[in-house]
Amino acid sequence: MNLKKISLLVILLLLADQALKIWVKTHMQLGEAIIIFPDWFQLRFVENNGAAFGMHIASGGGFDWGKLLLGIFRIGLAGALAWLIVHLVRHRKETPRGVLVGLSLIFAGAVGNILDSAFYGLLFSASTPYTVAQFGGHYAGFMMGRVVDMFYFPLFQWNGVPRWLQFLVDGNNYFFGAIFNLADAYISVAVVYLLLFQYKFLNK
Repeated sequence: MNLKKISLLVILLLLADQALKIWVKTHMQLGEAIIIFPDWFQLRFVENNGAAFGMHIASGGGFDWGKLLLGIFRIGLAGALAWLIVHLVRHRKETPRGVLVGLSLIFAGAVGNILDSAFYGLLFSASTPYTVAQFGGHYAGFMMGRVVDMFYFPLFQWNGVPRWLQFLVDGNNYFFGAIFNLADAYISVAVVYLLLFQYKFLNK
């Protein structure tokens, strides 16, 4: 698998991720849900400060340094992944195609969420009072945009969940109540695949 094919794959993945996010951002109200399959699959428009699967990163008020540091970390991670992919293609010819595809998925997922944080605060007016109040205007600024999430699978309720497992449920006690996007899915699927099927190569 050469770099041209990998670049094409990454571009297609990013286009799909950004197209869906922009459609949700421009066609749905924050908090709105579209039922795809009753009782287990919805498109639900939420935004978060940049953590995966809608997890919130607390800020002490004023400028969100935590969000900026997360953005810088993500950019550094994406740069390291890009270097690793190029290195494997050019210097490790025995690298399995699956490893390169998996790393490309992780790279595309990281970049997809970086784009939200970097540019959505410049391109779109704020969807929540939090952003307007924090930054004193309708636009949050560079690296201050919020990540758009939309996939929600309320599979079944788990009432009486222990406190130490409450991170697995949402406010209505639905198991795996996290709302995520395509970029998150790329990363999760790739990590599971690499650990299950490419561990021998990774051990080297």
